[in-house]
Parts: sequence; structure tokens; C-alpha cells
Amino acid sequence: MYDRILVPTDGESMGAVYDHALDIAAQRDATVHLLYVVDDRAFLTLDEAMRDDVLAELQTEGEETTAAAAERFAEAGVETVTTTARGDPADEILGYVAEHDVDLVVMGTRRQNYHESMVGSVSQKVIARSDAPVLTVSIAHEE
Repeated sequence: MYDRILVPTDGESMGAVYDHALDIAAQRDATVHLLYVVDDRAFLTLDEAMRDDVLAELQTEGEETTAAAAERFAEAGVETVTTTARGDPADEILGYVAEHDVDLVVMGTRRQNYHESMVGSVSQKVIARSDAPVLTVSIAHEE
């Protein structure tokens, strides 16, 4: 049922999310897809040279983040695929789900109050539009 699990990550306080994905993946011999999205919308007003530098730095951060997470999964014997993308995080996550026939998305949500955390958040958009089931894990207590 769950052969391909997507874990969108920003690298911050993701321990509980990784634990849930790892538990599910290990039990089902699933591959975990680790996706880091550089949200480039926030940098549109920067001058081009500065924007390129910031985006390059964030791209490197994404590669380091997914590599570190992949190492954690590999230590537990779970196969991973790592990807970095650029754009609107919700759109990139949803595109990845469709393109890679993802069976389950496991992602973090930052606020403890359900209503506050879901209104306008990336996780809310993914839940509302994903064809795959979405498991959200509170990471508010880890911050």
C-alpha cells in the first residue's frame, strides 16, 4: 500500500516527522523520497545578483539537508531518493506526488492549534489538494 513515501523537509525540527516516516517505511520496505523546496517567491524583489546568491545558498542548504536525512534513513536500512526543487512549496510537493506516484506524504506542521496551523499553511494546501493520503506530524514542540 505504501511503497513510495514523500517527506517534504526544511531541515528544521524534523525529528518526529522522520521517525514516523521511518517507522512506516521500515515496516513496508518502502522508499522514502526526501524533498526540499527552495521557496523563491520571497526573493523576487531582490536585485538579480543578490537573488542568485541567496538562491544558490538555499539550494546548497537543501542538498545538505536531504543528504543528512538520507543518512538517517540509510542507517535504519531504508532506501531514499533526495531531490531539491524551487518554487511554491505546496505546488512543488503536489507536483512531486503526481510525478512520482507517491503513496503517502508525511510532513510536519508547526503550530499546536489545529485551526491556526492549517489556515494558509503549506500542509493545509497539500492536504486539500493531494491525491495521496497526508500524515501531518506536529513539530511545534521541537522548536
